[in-house]
Amino acid sequence: MLEVDAVIARRLKSDVALINQIGNYIVHAGGKRMRPKLVLLFANALGYQKDARFELAAVVEFIHTATLLHDDVVDESSLRRGKATANALFGNAASVLVGDFLYSRAFQMMVSVDRMRVLEVLAEATNVIAEGEVLQLMNMHDPDVSVDSYLRVIRYKTAKLFEASARLGAVLAEASAEIEEACAAYGRSLGTAFQLIDDLLDYEGDSHELGKNVGDDLREGKPTLPLLIAMERGSPEQRQLIRHAIEHGEVERLGDIVQIVRSTGAIEATRLAARAEAQKASDAINALPRNKWRESLLEFAVQSVERTS
Repeated sequence: MLEVDAVIARRLKSDVALINQIGNYIVHAGGKRMRPKLVLLFANALGYQKDARFELAAVVEFIHTATLLHDDVVDESSLRRGKATANALFGNAASVLVGDFLYSRAFQMMVSVDRMRVLEVLAEATNVIAEGEVLQLMNMHDPDVSVDSYLRVIRYKTAKLFEASARLGAVLAEASAEIEEACAAYGRSLGTAFQLIDDLLDYEGDSHELGKNVGDDLREGKPTLPLLIAMERGSPEQRQLIRHAIEHGEVERLGDIVQIVRSTGAIEATRLAARAEAQKASDAINALPRNKWRESLLEFAVQSVERTS
């Protein structure tokens, strides 16, 4: 990861001062770097040790960072990872444009690796992520969203880049199609588990631990799984309270809604769904060589669902 950070610092540089300022601010804001770690873990697990793995690990972090910049503008977020968002500090226009810079820089870096399969994987991923963003926008303030529609947004918007990151390690190692698909399946399930826990923590954690405003999902009118389960299991009065909150992005009665989510068992049901996805991720890599990198991937799956932030 130190090598990846060095690539990020080098590739972030621009002749435009504001790009440097915002780029450095958001990239070094303390993220978990899960996606670049997946590139490295899978490349190592499959015996690939060349420097291209650092370049591609940085690429997926740039793509992820670009989506965060755009996400925070769309969601009008003011806090991420415990710090003010770039749009809160520098304005929406600058955040969107620097996000575009990071996307285009990522594609420059992909080309430098000189592997058509890498371009195919990441071009498809960025396109699917954009579709996921639009799908989520369509679901906003709609309490009648189905669980399937909600999960589709997760698969597109979050899990797709996890999937691509895992797949890239296999592509670099020139693994068989079967192994590449196994790696991709791990990433897809891990990304889904990770997002389910993120959605759960909005009703279980506190702002200091999460690094975001508790209740943000509700404020933005996002019908996440804890809310969908709570509406399904709650009384008519409880269901109506949650519906109204989603429709209007209302957080005045957030305490009551959190209590409903907890009392209906929606927190635990969401965690069980996340654990099931994490188990699918672990099962997917049975065919990988048995080495310390595979063990780390198994541990990674467990950590993704047993976290508090």
